[in-house]
Amino acid sequence: MKSMTKLFKVETIDSRRAVFEFIRALWHLRSLLIMLLIVFFVLCVAMFCFGAPIDSATRAPASFGETLYFCGVTALTIGYGDVIATTGIGRALSVLLGLYGVLVTGVTTAVAVFAIQRAAGRAS
Repeated sequence: MKSMTKLFKVETIDSRRAVFEFIRALWHLRSLLIMLLIVFFVLCVAMFCFGAPIDSATRAPASFGETLYFCGVTALTIGYGDVIATTGIGRALSVLLGLYGVLVTGVTTAVAVFAIQRAAGRAS
């Protein structure tokens, strides 16, 4: 019975402490995050130059801003479909952007879990 009580024990975590630990962990990972940001912009430029993105409604070539939007939506794995890549290279870059988004989501989730564990006093 004691193990069941310990299993379902509810702890309160100071939200300010959790946010502080999250920012602290992000600061320690700043070189990785900067590298990931650079990779994102390189993929955006490659998409703009080689992917031939177009607005699917008007069939007009996408501007660099629309290409950034397309890459962001693709990396977030949302994929609205209002801007599309029309070349094989562009489609391959879209797949890379999707995989990139999964990687960034995993890193962010890991940092958040670590921060909550630190705030709760469970991690060293």
